[in-house]
Amino acid sequence: MASRTLEKIRNIGIIAHIDAGKTTVTEKMLFYSGAKHRPGGVDLGTTTTDDDAEEQERGITIYAACVTFNWKDIVVNLLDTPGHVDFTAEVERCLRVLDGAVVVFSAREGVEAQSETVWRQADKYKVPRICFINKLDREGANFEAVVGQITDRLNGNPLVIAIPVGIGPAHYPSPFRGVIDLVEMKCITFPADPLVREIYVGEIPEDHALDAAAWREQMLEKLYSFSNEMMSLALEEKPIPPELIRKTLREATLAMQIQPVLCGSALHGMGVQPVLDAVGYYLPSPADMPPVEGEAVGDKKKKSATDKRAPKPDEPFCGLVFKVLPAKTGDMHWVRVYSGVLKSNSRVLNPGKDIKENVAQLWHIHATRKEEQVDEARCGDIVGIIGLRQSITGDTICDTREPILLETIKFPETVISMAIEPENSTERKKLNDTLDMLKRQDPTLSVISGETGQTLISGMGELHLEVVKNRLLRDFALNVKFHKPQVSYRESIDHAVEVVGECNRLINGKQLFAKVRLKMEPVSGAASPVQVLNFNPVDGVPAELMTVAVDELKGKGEGGGLIAGFPLIKIRVSVLGGEWNPEQTTDVAMKVAAADAFEKGLEQGGRVLLEPIMKLDIVTPDDYHGDFVGDLQRRRAIISRTDNRGTLTTIEAHAPLKELFGYSSAMRSLSQGRASCSMEPLMYAPAPPEVVKTFEM
Repeated sequence: MASRTLEKIRNIGIIAHIDAGKTTVTEKMLFYSGAKHRPGGVDLGTTTTDDDAEEQERGITIYAACVTFNWKDIVVNLLDTPGHVDFTAEVERCLRVLDGAVVVFSAREGVEAQSETVWRQADKYKVPRICFINKLDREGANFEAVVGQITDRLNGNPLVIAIPVGIGPAHYPSPFRGVIDLVEMKCITFPADPLVREIYVGEIPEDHALDAAAWREQMLEKLYSFSNEMMSLALEEKPIPPELIRKTLREATLAMQIQPVLCGSALHGMGVQPVLDAVGYYLPSPADMPPVEGEAVGDKKKKSATDKRAPKPDEPFCGLVFKVLPAKTGDMHWVRVYSGVLKSNSRVLNPGKDIKENVAQLWHIHATRKEEQVDEARCGDIVGIIGLRQSITGDTICDTREPILLETIKFPETVISMAIEPENSTERKKLNDTLDMLKRQDPTLSVISGETGQTLISGMGELHLEVVKNRLLRDFALNVKFHKPQVSYRESIDHAVEVVGECNRLINGKQLFAKVRLKMEPVSGAASPVQVLNFNPVDGVPAELMTVAVDELKGKGEGGGLIAGFPLIKIRVSVLGGEWNPEQTTDVAMKVAAADAFEKGLEQGGRVLLEPIMKLDIVTPDDYHGDFVGDLQRRRAIISRTDNRGTLTTIEAHAPLKELFGYSSAMRSLSQGRASCSMEPLMYAPAPPEVVKTFEM
């Protein structure tokens, strides 16, 4: 058992586009590390991390899973994440708490749509990464093309440290049969028997010697700019020891200046052990990470706005809840421990909610199950906690005497809704309880209970809602009716207006008076909620009265618009002042005037219905390119980019979600099942008049 010292821990994630081979890489890592006697198969439904029935049936990862294993002298906490864009929140929350990542690319498909999304997420959280170009045994594999795409499409700085020996399937003239390690300048080959763990290290074949020398020279040339020592040895024409190359690679990787690139075929167990070695050599331990920053809370807030926690056991404890697994016996909260030591049977503070929570039990996690109960978790650990009752994903928990509030995890807006109707009142209670449980597990699932008896659930896409529907029917055996999925529209205004809201009425026998003047204007950018700013002059309406008006405006901003009651977004409300008098202006008068001003602003600002626009990435054989372009134009799509990759064409288009229901089956019929696509929310844009009319009738 490797020692769990801070320097020996690696908290890493496997991230990629769907079908790039993430789960297969994870399975082989578990097998080669000795954590598993036999590798599972995605197609067989026998993988460790895809243990949900829905995942096994579809052959995709839906829920992030955590596995811990030893490799040589390091302990790896590994999170296997989904590749499908509907479950991108799972990737988001994992990258928020990880120190490093292995990004998997298919040697045939290269950089795909979701590859770009996860790369952006890793950039956002400043996660150092290594790249693994997988599936080199496939027809159409192209190692160099994928390296080029990492540079061109991801703005990465890939540094090749291993190259393939041969490429393509067994019937090719020179099939893929091993990798050349450019650091040691050795050829690594792998046994034909998938259950043999040994690898064979030998000399580089003569027919690959020149190629290997050229790639190594390219690698060293890039590394000279990061190491004076390497540069000096090169100028003196002295050999550069592998230890120095690895040290320089590590420093440049941790500084996010390069991404080491390895290659192989995970399905056939080729190239996975060098990736594990690279995790140890080049990805950070918790000790390499800078202190986490958070908002100072309590007494400390008086001295400073921010506080820090270094990854040391003698610092006060703080951690972040990044996933909740609901259970009737008590939810299990997955927590990344950033500093200090957390002991079982202790009390912690949730500073965001200002409540104290009990930590009854601590568990090491294997896949999504409890594996081994422990007495304490130290900084750098990822641990399961049983006992927390009110903490949810994104919450900080910390030492009760040393509070700190870490940045939470933000998730994208939902774009699609589906109505559910329970058969009777008993089923309604069961449905509400079940949805509460699912919401704790999935922060991108939104639930609104309507007055008509219908419940509206909103999610990230058709597949997301389909998975929720199947869970309600299969796992919880609920007797409910489902309606067709609907688009989640939003509302905004078209232009800036200044309005005055008034209260001049008799309420409960008392004459009330107030005026609130405000400016309401549309703002560009993301789907931001309504923003309320207070510019009330110092000598204007008293601050306590204006605070009541501002609170009323914020409440109105969280409500619906005037077209069809959809949530409001992209609006800035600036309170410019108002009128009052001591005898007739009360809190109620200010609320009435603020509400009147808000509704006038919506009416006079030109009501706009906004529809979600999706970014659609299609990969199709060239023969069907014209058919796809024609079909997309019929769906009101704007084609923003097309690229040629050999015999394949990639199309990036922006299309309204309303026109894309059932698109995956339409795509299959257009291409005889040979094309693939993925879509992700891009923005909200004004809906055309014919769509608006359907809500005004």
